[in-house]
Amino acid sequence: MNQSTPIVIIGKNAKTGARVNKLLLDLGVETRPVSRSTPIRFDWEDPNTWPAALRGAKSAYVTYQPDLAVPNAADDIQRFVEVAKAEGIEHVVLLSGRGEEGAEKAEQILIHSGLEWNIVRASWFAQNFSESFMAEGILNGELILPTEQTPEPFIDTNDIAEVVVATLIKEDNRNHLYEVTGPELLTFQDCVDEISKQLGREIKFTSVKIKDYLTILENHKVPKSYQWLLNELFSVVFDGRNANLSQGVEEALGRKPRKFADYVASAIEEKRWG
Repeated sequence: MNQSTPIVIIGKNAKTGARVNKLLLDLGVETRPVSRSTPIRFDWEDPNTWPAALRGAKSAYVTYQPDLAVPNAADDIQRFVEVAKAEGIEHVVLLSGRGEEGAEKAEQILIHSGLEWNIVRASWFAQNFSESFMAEGILNGELILPTEQTPEPFIDTNDIAEVVVATLIKEDNRNHLYEVTGPELLTFQDCVDEISKQLGREIKFTSVKIKDYLTILENHKVPKSYQWLLNELFSVVFDGRNANLSQGVEEALGRKPRKFADYVASAIEEKRWG
């Protein structure tokens, strides 16, 4: 790679953004990680912040907040592409989600944008158990979710980050969609059992109806927008459509993805659950 300009990372503190930034820095690649709190701001809700964040760069890694499933995501990606082209961006890598209609609309916008592109379409993050909304349940000894036995190929976000870096630094990988999953299908019960076993303490998994789950979120004063997103993900995406494995990690990296048990061991070593 002949890189003389910074790679913009939109989502400096996001699970994959932080990891992509570290990997690139370790390789000696200049980066410009941006968020709502960085000196050069980037805020999805304020398009006026977008040009300065992209100016002078040729490549960008894009994570959309809160999720490409939300109704306005495709419009935002369309506007972002226009700004990126105006600012001289040549290559955009977009983090996407499996089985989400809104995400697929955003993917098509990028594919047909005239820019060089990559899409990394990922299954559910293993790190949601330790770095996101499910971590509190693990810490409290009971994870309550509106899902039963639908299996999911949970993926370690470190694998996602390595795939993203491979698309950013190897030009031969461009204009390709990598669908990435873990190497095994697991239910939430399976995951909680593995975490419980390795932690050496009992953790219960409780399945509830979606309406009861939304009531719990309301009682905890979770914002309506986030309630909508979780309702969409659990009532639509977890209908079995994603209960299959993909080979994107092997295609990009030449190795198999990490197993969930390996993720759990690493999370414990990092003291994610105390």
